[in-house]
Amino acid sequence: MQPSHPAKLLRLHFSEQDKYRGKPLYEAIVQKCRELSISGATVFRGLEGYGESAEIHRAHLITHDQPIVVMIIDTEEKVRQLVPALEEMMDTGLIAMSDVEARRISKNSEQR
Repeated sequence: MQPSHPAKLLRLHFSEQDKYRGKPLYEAIVQKCRELSISGATVFRGLEGYGESAEIHRAHLITHDQPIVVMIIDTEEKVRQLVPALEEMMDTGLIAMSDVEARRISKNSEQR
């Protein structure tokens, strides 16, 4: 078993229609995470949700405005370095930060 280590988990909540410099916000966030060598980022599209405005976000026949959640995990130092950039990129939304225990799994082909 691999040893675990303390880490931070960020969950970013915003809308599918949110943009940053003309591109989808979630794409810009993943790109920023790669630039900063963040351990991992995953984008999830929700079926339905609402936030501060209480406006329901969901898929419609003509437009798509589903909720987006981006999950990011890394050391506390790297996550705290990332947060100011995320705040600058987001016009609206929520950033939630949690303490987690991370364990990297990396089996080579000889162990299988």
